[in-house]
Amino acid sequence: WTFTLVIVYFALGSIISAHGCWKYLKTPVGESEERNGFLRKESDENQSTTTFTSNTNESKNVAPQYHDEEDKVKQKAGFWGYLMLIMYQTCAGASMLTDIVFWGLLLPFQSGEEFSLTLLLGCMHGLNLLFLLLDTALNNLPFPWFRMTYFIFWSCTYIVFQWTIHACDLFPWPYAFLELSTPWAPMWYLAIALIHIPCYGFYVLVVKSKISLFSKVFPRSYLRSSK
Repeated sequence: WTFTLVIVYFALGSIISAHGCWKYLKTPVGESEERNGFLRKESDENQSTTTFTSNTNESKNVAPQYHDEEDKVKQKAGFWGYLMLIMYQTCAGASMLTDIVFWGLLLPFQSGEEFSLTLLLGCMHGLNLLFLLLDTALNNLPFPWFRMTYFIFWSCTYIVFQWTIHACDLFPWPYAFLELSTPWAPMWYLAIALIHIPCYGFYVLVVKSKISLFSKVFPRSYLRSSK
């Protein structure tokens, strides 16, 4: 489930990016030149400052003008933009949870004839988080705590789906700790519910660390995520 969600997320992101590039190419030349001219003007003003005092004064004059221009240029995300944001926040927590379960529970305790590590399984449970971390370093999407509800809803949907197909006797349990007939089932489900917090919290920490680092390394070009 998680691997499929990650694939859909990156596919949707590629389509939206391609559509954005196409719309930019279709933008009238006058608007594009005005936008680029403002950015070049700001860059020239920042480079021409030689003292701290003059730099401070120019930043005060440029900041309001820059934010006015930014408000004009910024476009609403729309349905697909918000859908991509929700998928990104869900993928982050779900990938953390899936990789912890795979590398921490399944591989050490269920390795054998029925379950063995293959190149495909290793890539599915390793590259997904790696690509998400790379995407996090490049994007500027917000990652607030309250969006963990999407992550929890995704996990609940998966568990209900597994209960349904098991009740219909279609497939066996994919994970032994999901089996309801064992006396340890309540403890397993409680542990699964609680582990959502550190999984999502780790990614929140990653995003905040990226913002703190990039804002210091690239103070002029990096824009903080709107919260």
